[in-house]
Amino acid sequence: MNLKNLNAQSKKHKIILSQLNKKKISKIYNEFSSSLKVKEDLAVAVSGGPDSLALAYLVKCYSLINKIKVKYYLVNHKLRKESSVEAKMVKQVLKKIDIQCTILNWNGKKPSKNIQAIAREKRYSLLVNQCKKNKIKHLLLGHHLNDLHENFLIRIVRGSGLNGLISFSKNIKYRDQDLNIIRPLLNLEKKNMLYISNKVFGFFVKDPSNVNEDYKRTRIRNLLHSLEKEGLDIKKLELTINNLKDSNESIKFYVEKNLKKNVIFLKKKNVYILSHNFFDQSHEIIFRSLTRLIQKIGKKYYPVRGKSINQLIEKINNRSLTKVTLGACYVERVNETILISQESSPKI
Repeated sequence: MNLKNLNAQSKKHKIILSQLNKKKISKIYNEFSSSLKVKEDLAVAVSGGPDSLALAYLVKCYSLINKIKVKYYLVNHKLRKESSVEAKMVKQVLKKIDIQCTILNWNGKKPSKNIQAIAREKRYSLLVNQCKKNKIKHLLLGHHLNDLHENFLIRIVRGSGLNGLISFSKNIKYRDQDLNIIRPLLNLEKKNMLYISNKVFGFFVKDPSNVNEDYKRTRIRNLLHSLEKEGLDIKKLELTINNLKDSNESIKFYVEKNLKKNVIFLKKKNVYILSHNFFDQSHEIIFRSLTRLIQKIGKKYYPVRGKSINQLIEKINNRSLTKVTLGACYVERVNETILISQESSPKI
């Protein structure tokens, strides 16, 4: 890059950072920055909605201040005829703040059922592959405080246990791989994202699925709005979630202890052997230990539903289990032990 281009880029960066002089944006940025605290290469998932555009801007400022490299990816699911046009629009809008966004297309036949779950799985797959390709260890998502509350209520409706209720974390490992999924906006409300998107871009994509009540998340979101009008204290809901997280840490200690003492992993066979003592624990410890092992062997991003795990535990306890398939795994009894293996793994 020649000197003239460098000067032009420097000027553009100063304009980008000048937005931080606004009191409200500065406050949002400081909250975001203190939550992130990563000084390595990053990847950002962009959708075109206000949440991800706000995240893109905040990360751009963060990268300029801390001098780090960032890749921006937009997954085009091609589930709507407008999606390809919208993706190109978002790419052009991001260029205004010197962001080069790569569009990742989901090609091929689309599902007719369970669309949102399958699309989410495909989105993660495309994003993770790009992170691996570019040797990036941190993927940033635009989930915020309202998403945390929605997820909490969705899990209540599903009858989730304690671990499921507070599973929406700021920082998690992706399937035990060398990739961190980071949600640096989780302490910020959606209204902050809308403010930044409007002030910085004057633009965001309105996804029609966000108002489609065929989807449970939309119905839960509308329920939350109704409860707020009836006086629901959002801060108290957040306090409840934080208290549950503290209790969850205590349980995790005993889960780790159970996995360490009562499980043998045969690496060559890719099989877990569970001793009889594995099940000599409280129900919650057994439930979480089994969920963890099945998720790991089955290589699924999301754990198996709690109802299925409970049914499995019941079969094991009443000794009616022979062999079942669950979460892309085989679970079977051999004498006094339980084996968990991948469906495609060779038999012992």
